[in-house]
Amino acid sequence: MARLGSWIEPHPHGIYVPAADAWIDPSQPVPRALVTHGHADHARGGHGAVLATPETLAIMATRYGPQSGQSVSYGETIGLGDVSVRFVPAGHVLGSAQIVLEHRGERIVVSGDYKRRADPTCAPFEPVPCDIFVTEATFGLPVFRHPDTGAEVDRLLEALHANPDRCVLVGAYALGKAQRLIAELRLRGHDDPIYIHGAMERLCALYQELGVDLGQLVSATAASKDQLKGRILMCPPGALNDRWSRRLPDPITAMASGWMRVRQRARQRNVELPLVVSDHADWDELTATVKELAPQELWVTHGREEALVHWCMTRQIKAKALALVGYEDEDD
Repeated sequence: MARLGSWIEPHPHGIYVPAADAWIDPSQPVPRALVTHGHADHARGGHGAVLATPETLAIMATRYGPQSGQSVSYGETIGLGDVSVRFVPAGHVLGSAQIVLEHRGERIVVSGDYKRRADPTCAPFEPVPCDIFVTEATFGLPVFRHPDTGAEVDRLLEALHANPDRCVLVGAYALGKAQRLIAELRLRGHDDPIYIHGAMERLCALYQELGVDLGQLVSATAASKDQLKGRILMCPPGALNDRWSRRLPDPITAMASGWMRVRQRARQRNVELPLVVSDHADWDELTATVKELAPQELWVTHGREEALVHWCMTRQIKAKALALVGYEDEDD
C-alpha cells in the first residue's frame, strides 16, 4: 500500500504535485504555480503560468506585471491531470486561499498562511477536513497568544486622542495588515482622513477597486506638519525610523505585528506603541485548527515547527517539518 500523501513531493523550494505537474508557492520560477496568496515570499514573478484567486492574480499583477495563467474562484473545482484542485478561503489577506488537492481517494489541504480572527478585508478561514493538513507555524509557540484585535485598535485611538499635537505613525505590512488596520479604524467610527506612505498607495487603491472600503486616504508626501497633527499615518515598517519620518510632527511610533508580543523586537525598532495585531494564527488557533480538522498527518512548512510537531506527537497525531526555504516571518 502506498504511503499516505506519496503523490506530493516537498522540496526545499516548494511542494511539487507530479500528477498535476504543478508547484505550490514555489520560491523560484516554474512552468506552473499554484499560489496561495500575494505576499512576496509565496507569490513570486517569472512563472510560466499562475493559478490563483482573482484577487491574488490582481495583487501579483500590481507587483510584478500581468500574470499568465488562470483565476480560480473560491469553491471552484478544476482538474489538473488526475488531481482535483479547489481554492477555499484562508483568512490571511485579501484573496488568500488554501489549496485543496484530491487524488487516489486522499485529500490534502495546503493552507499557505492563515488566521482564524475576523478580518473586514478578506473572507474568513474555511475549515476543510482532510487526510493531511499542510500548515504554517509562524507563531507556533505557546507564548504567542494574540490579544483581541479590537482592543489593540482602541489603544491606537486612545493614543491619538490623548495627543492632539502629535501624529501616530503606524508601521504595518503594505499588503494586508495596513488595509486591515484602516478598515478596523473605520469600523470604530474613525472617519478622518488617514495618511499613507507612497509605497502603500497602489495596494490600497487596488483593495478599493476590489470592493474593500477604506474611506478617505491621503498621500502623506505633500502634507504639512500642521495637517498631520492629530492624524494617523501608515507606512511600511522599514520607513518608521528613516529620513521620511523625521519631518513628521513629534510622531508616536507604533507598529502592528504579532511580533510586538516580544518586547525586544519593539525596543529594536524604537516602537513607543506596540500593537499586537497579527495576520497569522496564534498557538491556540493553530492547535485548535488541527483538532477541528482531525487530519491523519500534519505537515509543517515554516515557522516554529518543532513545538507544533511535538504537540502533535504527544496526541498521537503523526507530524513532520518540511524545512522549506524562502518563507519569511515578514513584518506580520
